[in-house]
Amino acid sequence: MNPFYLSSPSTFFHFAGRVAPWFFGLAAVLGAAGLYVGLVLAPTDATQGEVYRVIFIHVAAAWMSMFIYFVMACYGAMALTFNSRLSAMMARALAPTGAMFTFVALWTGAFWGRPTWGTYWVWDARITSELVLLFLYFGFIALANAFEDPRRGDKAASLLAIVGIVNLPIIYFSVQWWNTLHQGSSVKLTGTSMHVTMLTGMLLMVFSFWMYAIGAALTRVRSIILERERRTRWVRALRPA
Repeated sequence: MNPFYLSSPSTFFHFAGRVAPWFFGLAAVLGAAGLYVGLVLAPTDATQGEVYRVIFIHVAAAWMSMFIYFVMACYGAMALTFNSRLSAMMARALAPTGAMFTFVALWTGAFWGRPTWGTYWVWDARITSELVLLFLYFGFIALANAFEDPRRGDKAASLLAIVGIVNLPIIYFSVQWWNTLHQGSSVKLTGTSMHVTMLTGMLLMVFSFWMYAIGAALTRVRSIILERERRTRWVRALRPA
C-alpha cells in the first residue's frame, strides 16, 4: 500500500466518512461500560465518599485535553515542515474537541473541589496551567480563522500550537514542582494506588473519550476539506444534479 495514499484530501475525505461512525460507536459502547463500572461497580472511596466518582469524567477529560493538544501540535509541526495541507486541516479539526475536553476538566474539577476543598476555584498551579491550556486552544482557533488566506492562518496557528506545547509538562509536573493544593497522580508508569475496579472504569472512559475525539476530528475535517476544495472537480461532482 502506498504510504501517502491517504495524504490526498479527496481520498482522506472518503476514508474519514467510512470510519468515523465506527469510532463514534466504539465511544458509545466504551462510555456506557465505563459509566457502569465507575458509577455502579466501583466501591465507595474511603476518604472522599461518593464525590470521588467525578474522576471518571474529570481525569479522562484532563488526560484527553493534554493528549489532543500534543497531537494538534504535531500536526502543526508537520504542516510547517512539509507544507502538508491535510496536517493543517487535522490540527484545525482537533482544536474544538480539545477545547471542549479542557473545559469539561475544569468544570468537573470545580464540581469536585467544592465539597472537598470548600471552594469551586483556587489559583492552584495545576488548575491555572490547565486554564492556560484552554486559552491556548481558544487562541489557536481564533488565529486560524483570523486570516482571509486559510494557509496563512494555518501557519500562524501551527506556530502557536508548537510554542504552547511547553505548557503540557507544566500541567503534568505542576503537582511535583510546586506546593500545590491539587492532589498528585494516582496512576503512574510505575503503578497505581487505585482499586482495580476504579482504574478499569477510568481507563474505559479514557478510551471512550479517545474514540470520540477521533470520530469528531474526522467528521470535522471532512467539512474543512469540502470548504477548502469546493472549487475542485471532485467536490463539484459530489453535489446533486
